[in-house]
Amino acid sequence: MNNTKNIQDLFNATAYDNTGDKLGDVKEIFVDDKTGQPTFVEVGHGLFGLGSSLVPLRGHNFSGNDLKLAFAKDRIKDAPDMDVNNALTPADQEKIYRHYGLSDVKDVETYGGYNHSDRDRELHTEGYERDRAGVAGAGVAGANVDHDRRDLNAGDSESLVRSEERLSVDKEKVNTGEARLRKYVVQDTETVEVPVTREEVRVERTPVNGTAREGGISNAGIGEEEASVTLHEERVTVNKETVPVEEVRLEKDVVRDTETVSEDVRKEKIDVDGVDVNKNGRDFK
Repeated sequence: MNNTKNIQDLFNATAYDNTGDKLGDVKEIFVDDKTGQPTFVEVGHGLFGLGSSLVPLRGHNFSGNDLKLAFAKDRIKDAPDMDVNNALTPADQEKIYRHYGLSDVKDVETYGGYNHSDRDRELHTEGYERDRAGVAGAGVAGANVDHDRRDLNAGDSESLVRSEERLSVDKEKVNTGEARLRKYVVQDTETVEVPVTREEVRVERTPVNGTAREGGISNAGIGEEEASVTLHEERVTVNKETVPVEEVRLEKDVVRDTETVSEDVRKEKIDVDGVDVNKNGRDFK
């Protein structure tokens, strides 16, 4: 049974890490010029896919449009930055392999659809002079294919650079309002019941039997005489004092939320006349 896959199908793949978490689309593919097999892919990740990382294809699995890589998402996001517009040097490859801790991981997928000379003649992609010591995975399929041009016919070539707009998202802090504390005075009526005492006069009559009471009447006589009693009562006095009853403060809390933004972007497409771009090369987007 032939398990060979077409290398061009990788451009339509969605990449996942080794646990199945989604990363993003495949942006570029690096191909070994000697074997014609893909060695690295540039995978988009992060918000709107603006971030990207180079990931070795060792140990990967490609089924349908799902590309399952052999590494965790965090390790992929922390991969060293590389200039994907240029061929990878042996030192670059060693740096990437060292980051992913690769030793004996083997590929289980085999790819076809990459023809060294025919591909170059049809796509007219920009090339770079290859390291004479030999670079595995130094070519990028579909963009900046790096190769040894000694097997091509001498002659001029023409190329177009395809560009597209990408969203750049940033945040800024703006004033949205102001909160103030203000005191004002209100007047209310408070009623309190206070118990008070007062003295009243009560007339008490006691008959005298002709004998004077002890400490009382000593000599009886007829004439004018007066007796008086001073009366007392309690009166309520009201005083007011100001006392603190409550403290009110303004404090700020940070609330995190997610906001979705959408914007139209433009990208260029390229039409090729007179050449079958699907024969041995990547279709133009």
